[in-house]
Amino acid sequence: MLVQLPSTVSVPSLWRQVLRQNFVDISKLADFLELDETQRKCLLARPRFTLNLPLRLANKIGKGTLDDPILKQFLPTVSENQDSLGFVNDPVGDNSCRKANKLIEKYHGRVLLVATSACAMHCRYCFRQHFDYEVIDKTFDNELKLIQADDSINEVILSGGDPLSLDDRILENLLRRLSAIPHIRKVRFHTRFPIGIPERLDKAFCEMLKSIPLQFWFVIHANHPRELDEDVLKALKGLQYLGIPVLNQSVLLQGVNDCADTLTELSEVLIDHGITPYYLHQLDRVQGAAHFEVSESKGEALVEEMAARLPGYAVPRYVKEVPGMKSKTVI
Repeated sequence: MLVQLPSTVSVPSLWRQVLRQNFVDISKLADFLELDETQRKCLLARPRFTLNLPLRLANKIGKGTLDDPILKQFLPTVSENQDSLGFVNDPVGDNSCRKANKLIEKYHGRVLLVATSACAMHCRYCFRQHFDYEVIDKTFDNELKLIQADDSINEVILSGGDPLSLDDRILENLLRRLSAIPHIRKVRFHTRFPIGIPERLDKAFCEMLKSIPLQFWFVIHANHPRELDEDVLKALKGLQYLGIPVLNQSVLLQGVNDCADTLTELSEVLIDHGITPYYLHQLDRVQGAAHFEVSESKGEALVEEMAARLPGYAVPRYVKEVPGMKSKTVI
């Protein structure tokens, strides 16, 4: 049962309490989902990339089936053990662009700070699931020095893992140090946290953002309209009330959202709540995720169908990341 926060009570640690309810044991999840013995044989008992699924999302999954668009994103299955030509550990070239342990620079004017290895959930298609987080220490001193020294940088992207896995105290210290660098004007959060644990966007967090003189952007990650329930959208509205733009990026995934009806509904839910559909990503070809791949020709057809049904601002750009290119490549 999800912990509910009364509107008159402030509990700073609530999101941590909710996080502890995540499913991390695959047998317990199988019991919760009422999977039969045949279905359980498709699961990986000890996956290299561990199971991590918020209870909120688990409650949205149909019982007794593996054919659920939310479940498929998080359930470790034997398909991950297949060796697939062209699928590698670092499909987006992160390692070749590392300027420091936690700093990645690919594009002009902005850098990505890998703020943490922790995440609210483990997506089975995550392109950073093989990333070497072991070299990441507990401070940002070296990375901040490099950012300070390069006045061509005006935006810092906080990613991970998920930056909202960090406590407010750590985040506030980092953000205030960034705000003290004259040429840094924008900080962008890349986060999936609100989709599974919207309690993270609590009053204390929003007040902290409000007190820092930077322009914040939030890019969330939802792939299916069922991920966007009333609590999630209400929490995101709290950011929008602060004047923070909220955008969504999705990944095109076989059996999850490779359908014009699903993608159209997702965009409609987003724009009805003031969230901009930003990118639809072609799958990054990370080892273990080949079973999610949709052909680019099908992706193009899906986006064309979306364009026929939706206003232009509701159609995300269909892109892929090609290592070494100066921007995302539009398909």
